[in-house]
Amino acid sequence: MRKSILTLAIAGTLAAGGLAACGDDGDDGGSATTTPKIGVILPDSKSSARWETADRRYLEAAFKAAGVQYDIQNAQNDKTAFQTIADQMITNGATVLMIVNLDSGTGKAVIDKARAQGVATIDYDRLTLGGEANYYVSFDNEAVGKLQGEGLVKCLTDKGVKNPVVAELNGSPTDNNATLFKNGYDSVLKPKYEAKEYVKGPDESVPEWDNAQAGTIFEQMLTQTRNKIDGVLAANDGLGNAAIAVLKKNGLNGKVPVTGQDATVQGLQNILAGDQCMTVYKAIKKEADAAAALAVALAKQEPKETGKTVKDPTTGKDVKAELLTPVAIFKDNIKDVVADGFVTKEELCAGTYAALCAQAGIS
Repeated sequence: MRKSILTLAIAGTLAAGGLAACGDDGDDGGSATTTPKIGVILPDSKSSARWETADRRYLEAAFKAAGVQYDIQNAQNDKTAFQTIADQMITNGATVLMIVNLDSGTGKAVIDKARAQGVATIDYDRLTLGGEANYYVSFDNEAVGKLQGEGLVKCLTDKGVKNPVVAELNGSPTDNNATLFKNGYDSVLKPKYEAKEYVKGPDESVPEWDNAQAGTIFEQMLTQTRNKIDGVLAANDGLGNAAIAVLKKNGLNGKVPVTGQDATVQGLQNILAGDQCMTVYKAIKKEADAAAALAVALAKQEPKETGKTVKDPTTGKDVKAELLTPVAIFKDNIKDVVADGFVTKEELCAGTYAALCAQAGIS
């Protein structure tokens, strides 16, 4: 196995950005011009742990198993770096580019440039509005949001809270997934507001899914309502943890149900501790495997039919898609996430969480 030349190129060009390079060349005996090369650009490592702890390793494993050359880079939430990485990958012979866009504008610019160079593209996890990638691979994101909304309703019902004030801490306004999540949970919560069963509290988006900003925003929400928030619809585990930190400062953690998403170790530990009521598990290995299979097929000029499409709201055009099914996770089924190999017992049940894991049946 030879180290990808792209590793050196990107490391040299963007060392200041702290980009993590990881590439291998499949030794299939083909020439440099015929061997499939797949470039992947991940968005960051700050908004969610999943990009580096899950997506990277599953994509690497899939590409290695397929025997193709690949290079996986992380833009670390830097739009300039994102475009520079894409340029370098195209220059160095990528035949397929898989991206998780930072916003649709940047993503579209990269997809347009790739298309002009004859490079196929895949939107991974986030749809690039107006981009017209060859494929879009993700989860049913409105279904994710619906599970969050239903989860919060269950947790509030279990606590017997009457006419609860619900705060919504949404994801980044530049991320189409955040819009889809909100569509999903609002489809559950809006009827509750309209029926006067729930009181709609503060409802704000968090720029770039930034957890620090989420904490500041939620602190303002709590001040604005004079601590009268009974439930928090947080769009992912990072935002949920930011809200929990503020609730802890005010002695309200465990009393106010908080949702999440991504089934991160931190999110699952918060559920074990009783500070978070639920998360949404997305079997990222299935997502990565589906995307890798399509990327390999494109690289070998053997495109596949997915049998599904999603409509791009910007262009009105259908994009071929693979959409996977999310699962709601509460304390009583955290063990399913461990059994699936997404997190290990060792990392989840470390230290003070050992006893809580035992109580939750994680053995």
